[in-house]
Amino acid sequence: MKFPISQRVRRMRASHAGRIILVAVPSALVASLLMGGVAEGAVPVSFAVSGSQFQIGASKLDGTGFSQYAGVAKDTEGKEHAVAIANIKSATLSNLCQAVVTETPLGKVGVLIKAGGGGNPATASDLQIGMTGLKGDAAFGNIRIGVDASTVNTAAKGSAGDFAQDSGSISITNLQQTAWSTQASVFTLTGMSMDLTDGSKGCF
Repeated sequence: MKFPISQRVRRMRASHAGRIILVAVPSALVASLLMGGVAEGAVPVSFAVSGSQFQIGASKLDGTGFSQYAGVAKDTEGKEHAVAIANIKSATLSNLCQAVVTETPLGKVGVLIKAGGGGNPATASDLQIGMTGLKGDAAFGNIRIGVDASTVNTAAKGSAGDFAQDSGSISITNLQQTAWSTQASVFTLTGMSMDLTDGSKGCF
């Protein structure tokens, strides 16, 4: 069953400032608003994270059609954040975890989402993520480092003259990632669960 997400992703622009590559930046993520009544099934996703970053963890990510370049993401207040923009055409994620913390009048409130456990990984396609941090052990197939961002082998591309990398495949174990925003055409979240917390629980 497919559920549209009403919020739209803010436009992400490639930046010529700070052309520093973050090695092995994956983009197969579940973002912080996938809580509204979605259990299992394919979920078209398009939204922006406002005012706070979120965590993504996974025991294993396997993907095809990867690229990454420098860029800028805007939050809903119009503030710009320097990010590494990563794209991945198709991915599977085992033991997926996502955590976000929001300040409210009642104090901190956290949302903890898990999916893709028990040998049934979550799947995602046509992902794009604006991230600020990554940890994990990565392996690339047919990687190209130092290509022009306007010529990467993915549908989404950066600006001419910007530094980029791409690869035919990517595999990351023990993924730990921090991001500002993400979008995707479809997420399939097998065995999804969501818990509200006091903000003290994260994915890592």
